[in-house]
Amino acid sequence: MKNSKVAKTVIIVVVLAALILVYYYYLGHREKRQEVEETIAATVVQSILMRDLEHNYPPTPKEVVKYYAEITECFYNETYSDEELVKLAGKIQMLYDAELVANKTQEQYMEDLRNDIAEMKGDQITIASYEVSASTDVEYFEQGEYSCARLYCTFYLKKQGGGRVPSQERFVLRQDADGHWKILGWELVED
Repeated sequence: MKNSKVAKTVIIVVVLAALILVYYYYLGHREKRQEVEETIAATVVQSILMRDLEHNYPPTPKEVVKYYAEITECFYNETYSDEELVKLAGKIQMLYDAELVANKTQEQYMEDLRNDIAEMKGDQITIASYEVSASTDVEYFEQGEYSCARLYCTFYLKKQGGGRVPSQERFVLRQDADGHWKILGWELVED
Protein backbone atom coordinates (compact mmCIF):
# COMPACT_ATOMS: atom_id res chain seq x y z
CA MET A 1 0.00 0.00 0.00
CA LYS A 2 2.67 2.41 1.03
CA ASN A 3 4.66 1.58 -2.10
CA SER A 4 1.68 2.29 -4.36
CA LYS A 5 1.14 5.70 -2.73
CA VAL A 6 4.81 6.54 -3.22
CA ALA A 7 4.64 5.35 -6.82
CA LYS A 8 1.52 7.48 -7.47
CA THR A 9 3.20 10.51 -5.91
CA VAL A 10 6.34 10.01 -7.99
CA ILE A 11 4.26 9.65 -11.17
CA ILE A 12 2.25 12.79 -10.39
CA VAL A 13 5.43 14.78 -9.66
CA VAL A 14 7.06 13.55 -12.89
CA VAL A 15 3.95 14.41 -14.94
CA LEU A 16 3.73 17.87 -13.36
CA ALA A 17 7.43 18.46 -13.97
CA ALA A 18 7.01 17.37 -17.60
CA LEU A 19 4.05 19.73 -18.03
CA ILE A 20 6.05 22.61 -16.56
CA LEU A 21 8.98 21.86 -18.88
CA VAL A 22 6.69 21.67 -21.92
CA TYR A 23 5.07 24.97 -20.93
CA TYR A 24 8.43 26.75 -20.56
CA TYR A 25 9.63 25.26 -23.84
CA TYR A 26 6.47 26.58 -25.53
CA LEU A 27 6.92 30.04 -24.02
CA GLY A 28 10.59 30.19 -25.04
CA HIS A 29 9.89 29.26 -28.63
CA ARG A 30 6.85 31.50 -28.87
CA GLU A 31 8.97 34.52 -27.86
CA LYS A 32 11.61 33.59 -30.43
CA ARG A 33 8.93 33.19 -33.10
CA GLN A 34 7.52 36.63 -32.22
CA GLU A 35 11.03 38.13 -32.44
CA VAL A 36 11.50 36.58 -35.89
CA GLU A 37 8.09 37.87 -37.02
CA GLU A 38 8.97 41.36 -35.74
CA THR A 39 12.29 41.21 -37.58
CA ILE A 40 10.56 40.09 -40.77
CA ALA A 41 7.98 42.84 -40.37
CA ALA A 42 10.52 45.50 -41.34
CA THR A 43 8.78 47.99 -43.56
CA VAL A 44 9.36 48.13 -47.29
CA VAL A 45 11.10 51.48 -46.75
CA GLN A 46 13.41 50.03 -44.12
CA SER A 47 14.32 47.05 -46.30
CA ILE A 48 15.23 49.37 -49.19
CA LEU A 49 17.27 51.59 -46.90
CA MET A 50 19.18 48.57 -45.57
CA ARG A 51 20.64 47.77 -48.98
CA ASP A 52 24.36 48.58 -49.06
CA LEU A 53 25.05 50.01 -52.52
CA GLU A 54 28.72 50.51 -51.81
CA HIS A 55 29.27 46.76 -51.44
CA ASN A 56 26.23 45.41 -53.28
CA TYR A 57 25.62 47.67 -56.28
CA PRO A 58 23.22 46.24 -58.88
CA PRO A 59 25.37 44.48 -61.51
CA THR A 60 23.31 45.10 -64.66
CA PRO A 61 21.35 47.99 -66.19
CA LYS A 62 18.15 46.00 -65.65
CA GLU A 63 18.88 45.57 -61.92
CA VAL A 64 19.69 49.27 -61.56
CA VAL A 65 16.35 50.26 -63.11
CA LYS A 66 14.56 47.63 -61.03
CA TYR A 67 16.01 49.10 -57.82
CA TYR A 68 15.09 52.59 -59.06
CA ALA A 69 11.51 51.35 -59.58
CA GLU A 70 11.40 49.84 -56.08
CA ILE A 71 12.43 53.16 -54.55
CA THR A 72 9.99 55.06 -56.76
CA GLU A 73 7.23 52.71 -55.67
CA CYS A 74 8.14 53.53 -52.05
CA PHE A 75 7.97 57.27 -52.71
CA TYR A 76 4.37 57.07 -53.91
CA ASN A 77 2.92 54.07 -52.05
CA GLU A 78 4.46 53.92 -48.59
CA THR A 79 4.32 55.92 -45.38
CA TYR A 80 7.65 57.19 -44.06
CA SER A 81 9.19 59.94 -42.00
CA ASP A 82 10.89 62.99 -43.50
CA GLU A 83 14.23 61.54 -42.41
CA GLU A 84 13.45 58.31 -44.29
CA LEU A 85 12.44 60.34 -47.36
CA VAL A 86 15.83 62.07 -47.34
CA LYS A 87 17.56 58.68 -47.02
CA LEU A 88 15.46 57.21 -49.86
CA ALA A 89 16.37 60.22 -52.02
CA GLY A 90 20.02 59.60 -51.21
CA LYS A 91 19.68 55.94 -52.24
CA ILE A 92 18.06 56.78 -55.55
CA GLN A 93 20.68 59.45 -56.27
CA MET A 94 23.39 56.80 -55.79
CA LEU A 95 21.91 55.20 -58.92
CA TYR A 96 22.21 58.44 -60.91
CA ASP A 97 25.16 59.40 -63.07
CA ALA A 98 27.21 62.28 -61.62
CA GLU A 99 26.17 64.43 -64.58
CA LEU A 100 22.49 63.92 -63.76
CA VAL A 101 23.00 64.69 -60.06
CA ALA A 102 24.88 67.89 -60.98
CA ASN A 103 21.79 69.27 -62.80
CA LYS A 104 20.14 70.36 -59.51
CA THR A 105 21.21 71.39 -56.06
CA GLN A 106 20.26 68.97 -53.30
CA GLU A 107 17.73 71.46 -51.95
CA GLN A 108 16.06 71.85 -55.37
CA TYR A 109 16.04 68.08 -55.90
CA MET A 110 14.35 67.50 -52.52
CA GLU A 111 11.82 70.29 -53.13
CA ASP A 112 10.91 68.87 -56.57
CA LEU A 113 10.68 65.34 -55.15
CA ARG A 114 8.42 66.43 -52.29
CA ASN A 115 6.19 68.32 -54.76
CA ASP A 116 5.94 65.29 -57.10
CA ILE A 117 5.06 63.00 -54.19
CA ALA A 118 2.48 65.45 -52.81
CA GLU A 119 0.88 65.79 -56.26
CA MET A 120 0.61 62.01 -56.78
CA LYS A 121 -0.71 61.41 -53.27
CA GLY A 122 -3.10 64.37 -53.62
CA ASP A 123 -4.48 62.83 -56.81
CA GLN A 124 -4.64 59.47 -54.98
CA ILE A 125 -2.38 57.82 -57.55
CA THR A 126 -0.22 54.88 -56.54
CA ILE A 127 2.08 52.55 -58.44
CA ALA A 128 0.25 49.23 -58.69
CA SER A 129 3.27 47.47 -60.18
CA TYR A 130 6.13 47.90 -62.61
CA GLU A 131 7.81 45.88 -65.30
CA VAL A 132 11.41 46.28 -66.44
CA SER A 133 12.58 45.21 -69.91
CA ALA A 134 13.89 41.68 -70.18
CA SER A 135 17.68 41.40 -70.07
CA THR A 136 17.65 40.36 -73.72
CA ASP A 137 15.85 43.61 -74.63
CA VAL A 138 18.53 45.88 -73.18
CA GLU A 139 20.21 47.78 -76.02
CA TYR A 140 23.94 48.34 -75.45
CA PHE A 141 25.83 51.01 -77.40
CA GLU A 142 28.92 53.20 -77.27
CA GLN A 143 28.65 56.97 -76.86
CA GLY A 144 32.10 58.49 -77.27
CA GLU A 145 34.30 56.81 -74.68
CA TYR A 146 31.37 55.51 -72.60
CA SER A 147 29.50 52.21 -72.64
CA CYS A 148 25.78 52.92 -72.49
CA ALA A 149 22.56 50.96 -72.25
CA ARG A 150 18.96 51.74 -73.11
CA LEU A 151 15.96 49.93 -71.67
CA TYR A 152 12.33 50.47 -70.70
CA CYS A 153 10.33 50.34 -67.51
CA THR A 154 6.55 50.37 -67.48
CA PHE A 155 4.88 51.66 -64.33
CA TYR A 156 1.23 50.70 -63.88
CA LEU A 157 -0.42 53.62 -62.13
CA LYS A 158 -3.66 53.20 -60.22
CA LYS A 159 -5.99 56.02 -59.27
CA GLN A 160 -8.28 55.50 -56.29
CA GLY A 161 -11.36 53.67 -57.61
CA GLY A 162 -9.98 53.40 -61.15
CA GLY A 163 -8.13 50.89 -63.26
CA ARG A 164 -4.45 50.53 -63.98
CA VAL A 165 -2.90 52.87 -66.52
CA PRO A 166 0.52 52.03 -68.03
CA SER A 167 3.22 54.70 -68.11
CA GLN A 168 6.33 53.64 -70.02
CA GLU A 169 9.70 55.32 -69.52
CA ARG A 170 12.89 54.89 -71.54
CA PHE A 171 16.09 54.90 -69.47
CA VAL A 172 19.63 55.56 -70.63
CA LEU A 173 22.43 54.35 -68.39
CA ARG A 174 26.14 54.93 -68.59
CA GLN A 175 28.91 52.86 -67.08
CA ASP A 176 31.14 54.79 -64.69
CA ALA A 177 34.85 54.34 -64.00
CA ASP A 178 34.08 51.65 -61.41
CA GLY A 179 32.04 49.65 -63.93
CA HIS A 180 28.72 50.55 -62.27
CA TRP A 181 25.74 51.31 -64.47
CA LYS A 182 24.36 54.75 -63.57
CA ILE A 183 21.13 56.34 -64.76
CA LEU A 184 22.01 59.19 -67.11
CA GLY A 185 18.39 60.11 -67.78
CA TRP A 186 14.93 58.93 -68.71
CA GLU A 187 11.92 60.14 -70.62
CA LEU A 188 8.26 59.30 -70.85
CA VAL A 189 7.48 57.29 -73.98
CA GLU A 190 4.46 58.71 -75.76
CA ASP A 191 2.10 56.27 -77.49
